[in-house]
Amino acid sequence: MGTLLVAAFLTVPILELLLFIYVEGRVGLARLLIAIVITAVLGAFLVRQQGFVVLSRLRADVASGVMPGRQLVHGALVLVGGALLLTPGFLTDAIGFALMIPSVREGLRRLGSRLFRQRIIIIE
Repeated sequence: MGTLLVAAFLTVPILELLLFIYVEGRVGLARLLIAIVITAVLGAFLVRQQGFVVLSRLRADVASGVMPGRQLVHGALVLVGGALLLTPGFLTDAIGFALMIPSVREGLRRLGSRLFRQRIIIIE
């Protein structure tokens, strides 16, 4: 797992830089900078909106006495997506935007639940 993180921390910035160079060559510096600003603003809006959705569902679960494990995972994924959207880059933005889609988050939650079921106790 540690090796995977080190590889990601080395590979992702290089890929982002290559994407910036490629896009700048295709559309120009001004349009590249505009795209970066637009994705940041749109990302901030989506993080806020999805954060409120997850928070309201979490509160509803707690109020009805249901264990809010699912909503906590969704909240964590929105938080990760928000951090990726704040990081300048098209690759991180694509992953961050994907994490703002509830069905993508649910799919990742189910995948994680299947992968970690043998190692930890999963409360659903």
